[in-house]
Amino acid sequence: MTPTPPFAADPADSDAGLVLPVTMRQPGPIDAIGRDRAVVVVRADDIPDTAALVNALVEGGIHGIEFTFTTPDVERHVRAAVAAVPDAEIGVGTVLTRDQARSAIDAGAGFLVTPGVVAGVGAVAAEAGIPLAMGAFTPSEVIAALEHGATAVKIFPAETCGPRFFAHLRGPLPGVRLIASGGIDESNARAFLEAGAYAVTAGSSVVTPSLIAARDWAGITRRARAFMAALA
Repeated sequence: MTPTPPFAADPADSDAGLVLPVTMRQPGPIDAIGRDRAVVVVRADDIPDTAALVNALVEGGIHGIEFTFTTPDVERHVRAAVAAVPDAEIGVGTVLTRDQARSAIDAGAGFLVTPGVVAGVGAVAAEAGIPLAMGAFTPSEVIAALEHGATAVKIFPAETCGPRFFAHLRGPLPGVRLIASGGIDESNARAFLEAGAYAVTAGSSVVTPSLIAARDWAGITRRARAFMAALA
């Protein structure tokens, strides 16, 4: 099923080609992330037990899980996660090329994430009907991301601009789903949500390579729960 576009053209601005965002209503992985108000990014050189890792995160209350192309053989981990944990929403991030996008989709990714505006990835996601969280930083980049088919826009690095930046973006772009990413932890996550972020991204504050290597699944669950508690 092709997702509802995250933006629509204003007839009054048709000559200028300006697109204005509207709130997306199509259920899907991005909606699940919005319900949790969080997504977690997993970055590690090796993941000894993908199913156990994903189960630990879901048990901790985080259902949106983003593996990345910085992890070797990421497609294998996506297949294992999708097969083992149906309650999880599995996506792939750090997608930089069309080929990577197609490979992630073929592996079963339910959503894609880019670190910046990558037009080719937007085209592949649209063809496959897969939601895309495209990275951006400036207002112009946010609009460009929407024009390239983004379902949500990942503001990265969020720590650099701070929560107030999201409040400012929400003024002219009220319908855009803005996901804060980069430098988010228990101490500042809620502030980004209160400023208008649709969701926040947890990374090393919840999952670290050392915890994964130690197979400390209980520790990861505890950290996930603590992060989610900070959002409440």
